[in-house]
Amino acid sequence: MASVALRLNSLLTSSPPHVISSRSPLLARDHLFLSRRAPLQRLIVRASSSAAQALKITSIPTKPFEGQKTGTSGLRKKVKVFQQENYLANWIQALFDSLPPEDYKGGLLVLGGDGRYFNKEAAQIIIKIAAGNGVGKVLVGRDGIMSTPAVSAVIRKRKANGGFIMSASHNPGGPDYDWGIKFNYNSGQPAPESITDQIYGNTLSISEIKMADIPDVDLSSLGVKSYGSFSVEVVDPVSDYLELMEAVFDFQLVKDLLSRPDFRFIFDAMHAVTGAYAKPIFVDRLGASPSCIMNGVPLEDFGHGHPDPNLTYAKELVTTMYGSNAPDLGAASDGDGDRNMILGKGFFITPSDSVAMIAANAQAAIPYFNSGPKGLARSMPTSGALDRVASKLKLPFFEVPTGWKFFGNLMDDGKLSICGEESFGTGSDHIREKDGIWAVLAWLSILAEKNKNRKVGEKLVSVADVALEHWSTFGRNFFSRYDYEECESDRANQMVQYLRDIISGSKPGDTYGPYTLQFADDFAYTDPVDGSVVTKQGLRFVFTDGSRIIFRLSGTGSAGATIRLYIEQFEPDVSKHNLDAQVALKPLIDLALSISKLEEFTGRQKPTVIT
Repeated sequence: MASVALRLNSLLTSSPPHVISSRSPLLARDHLFLSRRAPLQRLIVRASSSAAQALKITSIPTKPFEGQKTGTSGLRKKVKVFQQENYLANWIQALFDSLPPEDYKGGLLVLGGDGRYFNKEAAQIIIKIAAGNGVGKVLVGRDGIMSTPAVSAVIRKRKANGGFIMSASHNPGGPDYDWGIKFNYNSGQPAPESITDQIYGNTLSISEIKMADIPDVDLSSLGVKSYGSFSVEVVDPVSDYLELMEAVFDFQLVKDLLSRPDFRFIFDAMHAVTGAYAKPIFVDRLGASPSCIMNGVPLEDFGHGHPDPNLTYAKELVTTMYGSNAPDLGAASDGDGDRNMILGKGFFITPSDSVAMIAANAQAAIPYFNSGPKGLARSMPTSGALDRVASKLKLPFFEVPTGWKFFGNLMDDGKLSICGEESFGTGSDHIREKDGIWAVLAWLSILAEKNKNRKVGEKLVSVADVALEHWSTFGRNFFSRYDYEECESDRANQMVQYLRDIISGSKPGDTYGPYTLQFADDFAYTDPVDGSVVTKQGLRFVFTDGSRIIFRLSGTGSAGATIRLYIEQFEPDVSKHNLDAQVALKPLIDLALSISKLEEFTGRQKPTVIT
């Protein structure tokens, strides 16, 4: 444990030679978080003959585009929209116009992406505009590839001013599909709404783009390319992230599990960015068989697939894990590597349960948490399973809106260690993004810890055993999510307004069939760190037995509206814990569809995805 702490301190206090840190050294894991109020690091450009050469900066006239408002996960549109002349450039320039000059002038920015179609062209645009606005250096992953968790890790390790992530996350890729861009600040955290609102405001009035007149950068070979006072360093996208994972987890413990002849593991990279990380981590470092990796080559169109790790889109993995002779642990990650799905033999772990089970086992299985978590948090739609762990462990607990940035403030203030979202996002304060591979390593660590004294031939503790033990201790929160994708936006908004009208007229004690209403509202959140308030974050019907029905419109796609329906019911009776969730929740599901008149408003008779 001590060696792990020392390695973490080394990771977080070492500054690359081009950076002078203004922060005090971080001497303990309790201070792993980087204060968002701390001064930004400054890149020192040393005088040299090449530095004396002035960059030629071109001012390119432009006009605003409509609809460049940034959502919770950045700006996402169809590729063809971004391919319009100056469309991406406008947004990048608007970002620089929104930041104080001291936050980037002469500074270091990180650039990475999930390898999807249009990333290579976009990387060149971003690099040239960064140079044109006075950035000192851009650090970019080889071939423009770097997972979202790795970008956050690199920003924090290298003490960068921030970073760009080229990704539309779990949405499909290719010429006819989605592309996206977002900016993370110097803590590695997605930019706050105060910045994204300014970006949008600037996109409405932008008139010029500042672009450096430099050639396209060869992103296929490692090394530094200098252009006067500006430079680009192409780096291995895996090394910094792997170094952090080695400090968080007991890799020898996991390696011992993966080397057992009676344990099998399979990981589906879905032809997305974690294909670049799976072999170096699971095979080369932890000794797993190369055959454990499915769809391990990142492709611009994700192999014509939908890189969303759920029971619908990760069909190949699900078929394997529910087939005869299934591996002991199956896992998948999404387009940019920040989401995950966990499966045992014929056994699905919901994301809501996964974060609760990781939190309950973290102190025993993961060295990073050897002193116990500082606090736990979940997004509002996520089931209350994590709440029960926090209560039993007597830990601070927070319920936040959907969007990882809301966890970041709590982490930076030292209030939060482990958190998750029902949308297959799980993570901790080792970075400021959700982290798919981290979650997989957490489950490998839990299984490794529980089986470390089992001899070959003895029955191993399985994923299902971990779940059943957890439910017997904390009770089971049956949970399901219905996604209705690409609904007609006007009709979806009419449904939401209809539900708001119902909520405004509701009162505690109202009955809905066998359920009695405790309260109904439109979720609002006041940040306990900075006092900021966000409203209209989801329509909730909460009943006296703890059951919940929640409706949200999601903006993570690029076409139409996605209606998400969340249904939850707590069950303390151990004899009922093996029920299928759809069976246990059917009365609530029927009630939710009846209350909302969803089919009447949308014309949809069934959801696109059931989780």
